[in-house]
Amino acid sequence: MSEAYDTLNALLRARHSCRAFKPEPVPEDTVARIVSAAAQTASWCNAQPWQVTVTRGAATERFRAALVEAATSDAPCPDLPWPEGFPGVYGERRRACGYQLYEAVGIARDDHTARAEQSMLNFYLFGAPHVAIVHSEAALRAYGAMDTGGFVSNFMLAAKALGVDTIAQASVAGHAPMIRAHFGLPESRMILCAISFGIGDADHPVNRFRTARADLSDILDPRD
Repeated sequence: MSEAYDTLNALLRARHSCRAFKPEPVPEDTVARIVSAAAQTASWCNAQPWQVTVTRGAATERFRAALVEAATSDAPCPDLPWPEGFPGVYGERRRACGYQLYEAVGIARDDHTARAEQSMLNFYLFGAPHVAIVHSEAALRAYGAMDTGGFVSNFMLAAKALGVDTIAQASVAGHAPMIRAHFGLPESRMILCAISFGIGDADHPVNRFRTARADLSDILDPRD
């Protein structure tokens, strides 16, 4: 049992949000193995509301171009409203992550133009050869989204176990209507996020920083 825990813990600590990818595609059987493992995620009443639309090759390039166009011309219209805010420690963690990112790529905190350009890389999918559009059954509302969040986490862990890097992107879901139209998805599918994935460029400075994690005492509230 300890060995299984150690393996899982190592994967959890090794996974990170990759923001620069090599162009080489991931083999189709590897993608299938990732999705097959993530499909074991628990869900309410075993509803398993998650589905993924995965691109490769020309399909990735078509979507990348469409997404960049939408990001530069359309206001965000997510299926799930963005957070109302990031109060207290949540805002502190968000800012710390942003500062680490900008420092890694040499962007000054007051260089708003460079910061905007870095943000736009989200919609270029950070150069990844693949993107998985993650969607759930809209009728299940927040509970379907919660179940699918577990699927997203397990997708990224399974990918890491197979040597594939990932980044989950809520920003992409801000263009949900365009995504449904682009891929011919029905209105009943709620777009939750994208996962860009491939082989990470370990030499790129953006992939060299790691975010801090909260102390156990900030998470665990034991009661006798």
